Amino acid sequence: MTTAAAPLDGVRVIELAGIGPGPFAGMLLADMGAEVITVDRPGGNPWAVAGHDILFRSRRHVAVDLKRPEGAEVVRRLCVGADGLFETFRPGVAERLGVGPQDCLAVNSDLVYGRMTGWGQTGPLASTPGHDINYIALTGALHAIGRAGQAPVAPLNLVGDFGGGGTFLALGMLAGIVSARAGGGGRVVDAAMIDGASALMSMFHSYRAEGDYTEERGTNLLDTGSFFYDVYPTRDGKWVSIGAIEDQFWIELCDVLDLPESMRTGHRDPERFDEYRKVLADRIAEHSRDELDRLFAGRNTCYAPVLALSETADHPHHIERGTFVSIDGAVQPAPAPRFDGVAPTQPRSRRSPGADSEDILADVGFSDSEIGRLCDSGVVASTN
Repeated sequence: MTTAAAPLDGVRVIELAGIGPGPFAGMLLADMGAEVITVDRPGGNPWAVAGHDILFRSRRHVAVDLKRPEGAEVVRRLCVGADGLFETFRPGVAERLGVGPQDCLAVNSDLVYGRMTGWGQTGPLASTPGHDINYIALTGALHAIGRAGQAPVAPLNLVGDFGGGGTFLALGMLAGIVSARAGGGGRVVDAAMIDGASALMSMFHSYRAEGDYTEERGTNLLDTGSFFYDVYPTRDGKWVSIGAIEDQFWIELCDVLDLPESMRTGHRDPERFDEYRKVLADRIAEHSRDELDRLFAGRNTCYAPVLALSETADHPHHIERGTFVSIDGAVQPAPAPRFDGVAPTQPRSRRSPGADSEDILADVGFSDSEIGRLCDSGVVASTN
């Protein structure tokens, strides 16, 4: 099979460095072969240190002082040959800096301009601060996650920042670029975490519309309300997951664990959930996690061990698929999704702010004298 180029080979995107969902979107695009040029502050973003190195992988970095008019001009010139640009500022900040949508589309009418915020560009909360936990609180997602009779549980910052934020920003950028390349011209993408997180809740809105959902946490099919869709502790203090929703999987699980005959056919009776949950928990607790792995190996039971991050890369399935890679000693997820006939891109470690400043400016047409003047004046920082 002939190996094709990466899907986004030839796509150039400018990233005005931020934290969380912005870098994640940039990582997704870079992993699929796009050239992502990150515009950092001189000296770097003090908030984008801990936890962000992998998110900033596979980029080139130019450091520009956007608070100076000459810095804004540098960004606008970067836009001339780019397919897209995205930023994570609060509404109005990019305009005040001179790198808002009108500024950038004025130099490239086919540019796709992405805007990543929590609340969106409009609405009474648009200019107020917030974090993932606040955004998903407003969508109903946070209220829905947790056990019966207990407080809502924040699912890390996966639902707002990354699922509803960065993923939808990347999707919006790609849709806009497809449209622009088809002659539709540039456009602005308003990617709000409240919109994306709400979209992630679509199935549960459907359940509610059908009268098959209760807003009391821990009482529904997929929120640990069902004892056959939950996690259980093992004899050695570890955990396993059971997701035997369909009858055929549940019956096979009963075979593996030798559960009472009454549980084979009566497991969907809510009146007996508490009773059956204890029976299942007691049976699982008789075994270590490794013993359960062996018992369930090759069986159609919807079972998996609950792995810690430190264990994931060593699981045989991940090893065979190459789910994780190690870059300069840092274990991290491999690029996803995969494409038939396309070799996965090989991520590169994050580079320091300004590491590629002079090369990037030269690539987009700045003369040697212009580059020297910008560096000497401190508008651009170079760490070459």
